[in-house]
Amino acid sequence: MVEQVVRLTVDLTPNEGQMEAFKALTATMTEVSKSEQGTLGYEWFASADGKQYRLVETYVNAAAIEAHFMGAAVQVHVPNMMGCASVTGFEIYGDPGPKVTEMVSGFGAAIFKYTMGIGR
Repeated sequence: MVEQVVRLTVDLTPNEGQMEAFKALTATMTEVSKSEQGTLGYEWFASADGKQYRLVETYVNAAAIEAHFMGAAVQVHVPNMMGCASVTGFEIYGDPGPKVTEMVSGFGAAIFKYTMGIGR
């Protein structure tokens, strides 16, 4: 079986009065993720009104996303993020492996298994 990249999107809405804390955490999480082996992308997008955010992450394979989920970005900073924002959507594209699948089940993540394509 050919290993496939694993992508995920997380939609977040900052809580009222928590925008500065939210933005500080997004910067910290991005910096931490930058040095993780196997991270191909870690990008934040904002809606036109700046009230909704989407995080798009891309990893080389399931082992890389598992390492991310066991690292500081998720273990240390995600709990802080939950204090200043609400998750409004969570999708994973590809097979994140059993450990990550179990970890994201509490967030209501939808997992879409890879079926075919032309890119990596």
